[in-house]
This record gives sequence, C-alpha cells and structure tokens, in this order.
Amino acid sequence: MLNAVVTGTSTGIGLATSLHLARNGYRVFAGMRNTAKSDALMEAAAAESLPVEVIELDICSNASVDAAFALVHKQGAVDLLVNNAGIGGASPLEITPEDEHKQMFETNYFGAVRCVQAVLPSMRERETGAIVNITSAVGLQATPNQIAYSASKWALECLGEALAHEVYRFGVRVVNVEPGVIMTNIFENSAEQTRYDKTSPYQPIMRRNGKIFSAGFKRAVPAQLVAETILESVTTEDYKLRWPVGPDAEGFMAARHKVPSEAWIEMGGDLSDSEYNERFAEYFGVEI
Repeated sequence: MLNAVVTGTSTGIGLATSLHLARNGYRVFAGMRNTAKSDALMEAAAAESLPVEVIELDICSNASVDAAFALVHKQGAVDLLVNNAGIGGASPLEITPEDEHKQMFETNYFGAVRCVQAVLPSMRERETGAIVNITSAVGLQATPNQIAYSASKWALECLGEALAHEVYRFGVRVVNVEPGVIMTNIFENSAEQTRYDKTSPYQPIMRRNGKIFSAGFKRAVPAQLVAETILESVTTEDYKLRWPVGPDAEGFMAARHKVPSEAWIEMGGDLSDSEYNERFAEYFGVEI
C-alpha cells in the first residue's frame, strides 16, 4: 500500500481527497492544524473502513512539520504529497495589511515549501514519488482585488513548474492542480480577509470581483472532482504539469495563451458593466 500525506483535510478538497485516495490504494495521513475538527473525516473513513490516520500538522510551523513527517516516516516512505492547505481573501492591495499579505504567503507558499522539503530527499533517493500542489484558477490569471491570494498561488505555480524540472531526472512527478470555484467553505473561512466598501474608489473592482465569484458559484463543481483529478494527475502515463478543474479554471487557462496581458489590464478602465461583462465572456468564457 502506498503512503500519502494530504494537508488541510478537515473540510472541502482535503477531506474529499483523503477519502478518495484511501479508496484507491493509499494509506492516508490526513494533516490538519486543529485535530479537534477531524470528526467528519474520521466518521466518513470509519464508515468505509478506509486507511486514514489524522495527524497534527500546522504547515506554518517548522516544528509541527518536522514532527508530523517524522511520525509518518516511522511508518514508511511518503509516496504522494498533496499540498492542499491554504487561506483566501479579497481586498485591493492599497488596503491589504502587510501582516495579512505575509500570512497569505506563509500559508499558501512557504507551507508547501516546508512539506516538499520534508518528503523530497526520500523521493529523490528512491527515484519515485509524486507531489501535487493545489494552486488556483487565480494562480493562472493575475486577479485584481485578490492580489495577495493570487500572487501566493502564482508563486506556488512557479514552484511546481521549476521543481518539476529539477526532479524530473529522479523520477519524481510534480503537478499543479488549479481549481476554480469549488463547493467548499474557503470563502466563509476567509471572511475576515475579505473587504467591500461602497464608498471606496476601488468599489467597481470589488463589485466585479464578487460578480465573478457569484458566476462561479452557479457552476461550482464539487470537491470530489478535484480529488479525482489529483489521483488522475499522478497515475496517468501521459504526464501533464497543469490540471485546471472547473469551467472557470479552464477559461482562465485558455486565456493565458490567447489574451494579451494588456487587454486584461485595460479592463480596469472606466467600462460600463455591459462592456466589462462582454469582454470577460469573450476572454474567459464566463458569463457574469
């Protein structure tokens, strides 16, 4: 049986991924910062007699990461790491506190770095293993009103692409999975980092960013689809670096290759809603 470590598993994508991997030949070490929130996962795993073990893992703490992976390595080598834990938020850069911006990177980027460094020596030496980074559709397209979040996911995208190159000769597979709007509670969890002010000069950007996500919710896909994509990405014989999940992510991926950056930037001008919506649909295939 293969060993997998999944981070951020108390809800959403992490929970669904832990169960899906456990149904498909993996013994799963489900990492979560607060193990008191493990009831939903453990009840679901117990109902199917799945090999899932919850471990305490705060990816923002070197000591916690070291302790968690030391515990896992005592039971065997890690064959698959899924860097899923992350935080969100939405506000213009001008009013995003520096500490909040740093925390976004600490969690979404450096947390993944810590976990990668914990498993990579063994994978390299054994010349086998896989690392999956859960980035985001906004890691494919620079997104106003979400600069801290988007930039942290861009950074993780970069890490995945460059790391894939570094470890290719060692037989280690690295992939980036880019969900769009998924039916999880990440938005509730990021409410404190989300700002909307009708009197702000950035109000049109704030409102349109909200409309984009509202459109995404109408077509949101379940976390299970992300879990299935993760498994496919590490088992398919045809290697592919990037795996968008959901129609909005697929639209952003397509736009990377056909929409000039300047055209996207110009949408920040004084456009009417109808003009903005028309261009967004043309560029990204999403009606807002």
